[in-house]
Formats: sequence, structure tokens, C-alpha cells
Amino acid sequence: MLELVDHEDRIRELKLARPPVNALNPPLIDALAKAVAAAPGDGIRALILSGRPGLFSAGLDVPELLMLDRAGMIRFWQSLFGLLEHLARSPIPVVAAFTGHSPAGGTVLGLYCDYRVMAEGDFQLGLNEVQVGLVVPPVIHRALARLIGIYPAERHLVAGLMIPAAKALKIGLVDELRAPEDVVARALGWCRDHLSMPQHAMLATRALCRADLEALFDDPDAMNTEAFAEVWFSDATQATLKAMVARIRKK
Repeated sequence: MLELVDHEDRIRELKLARPPVNALNPPLIDALAKAVAAAPGDGIRALILSGRPGLFSAGLDVPELLMLDRAGMIRFWQSLFGLLEHLARSPIPVVAAFTGHSPAGGTVLGLYCDYRVMAEGDFQLGLNEVQVGLVVPPVIHRALARLIGIYPAERHLVAGLMIPAAKALKIGLVDELRAPEDVVARALGWCRDHLSMPQHAMLATRALCRADLEALFDDPDAMNTEAFAEVWFSDATQATLKAMVARIRKK
């Protein structure tokens, strides 16, 4: 489900390994949160989130989540926000190695990382929640706007369309493109470049620049899990999600 690969220079790769599409379910979210939180205590100096060539993650495991009751869904949202907070507050750099398609939840993870390397080619990412009847939580909207700007974030979220890799680079949703098989190697290179700097200066400057990202999690209203559960269990959202799952199963 989650492979921990330790590289030289105390860089740890957290590799999503949940076939067939690395969908994010409660156990995987919990495993990621624990791994991100534990890394500094293990002496790790930088983290990389990766998938397999051609696919990072297809996003939330909607079929599994549809089986949860209200209490279970609230716990899941709390766990997801907990993971995002761990990423935002991480005292060590974290790079998202988007090794391929990275829609919805896959894109969300990258918003809280320091840097994003995307596989070049016919791959897409983006936040398509509105297309499946969901409302993006404030803490995610603000992280996206921080990255690409307020108005571009509005246009993207309201339309909910996927973004090709080349366009994602152009608008600043990702930082660079590499061949799918080279994405992790480039992420390692970025980490090593930053770890070669005077650490007290690099880490202090990084903390200064990311203070606004951390502050997103100081506002309880930005993580109102009850409100998100209300939307999730609304008749309209349930109908849209179940229709989407039915279409996927027919393929």
C-alpha cells in the first residue's frame, strides 16, 4: 500500500503502491500521515511522494468511501485534513513526484509540498470535484490560490476540468516536467540541491515562506468536517457519485 524507500543523503521516498490506481482510502491516508510525521524523528532530511510511471494517484477511492456511514466519513475527512496539515507543517522539504496522472486527491497532496515534478506527455491533473458533485474545502481552495493565483484558481475550480501537464507547468500548478521514468530522479536531485545549502539558513527561510500555508490549518472553519459530510450525503451528490462509479465499472 505504501512503500518506504530510503535513498542516499537521508532522503525517503513514500511510494504509493495500492493497485490498480493508487486510490486514496482511509488506510492509505493514515499510512501516509504516519510516515510524513515520523520522518524527521527517523533522521530523514527530505521526503518524496511518488507513484508508478504513468500514474501517481487517481484520487479518492470513491467506491470504498460510498460504503462509509456518516461517522466514518467524518473520520476520513479528519484523517485527510490531518495528512495535509502534516505536509504543510513538515519541518523538512517534501517534493511531489507526479509520475503520471494525478487528478483530484492526487493533485491535492501536491499543493502542500515544496516542489512538484510532473511527468511530461499525455498526463493530466487538477481538481475536478465540482464535476462529481463535491465542493472543494476552503483549506484546499486557499492552497490552490496560493500556488496559481486567486482568479486562475476560481476559474479552474468552478469548471472542474482536468489540466494537461504542459498547461499545468505554464500556470504554475507544477514546477517542471520530466519523462515519467525520470520524475523521481529529478525529485531526488532537487532535494540534494537544497540539502547542500547551509541548513540553518535554508530551513529558516523555508519556514518563513511557508508560514501562510501552515496558517491555513489554524482556522477551524477551513476544516469543517460536518459541513463536508453534509454535502457528501446530500441526495444530489450521492446520485452523481454513484453514477460515476457505475460508469467506471462498465469500462
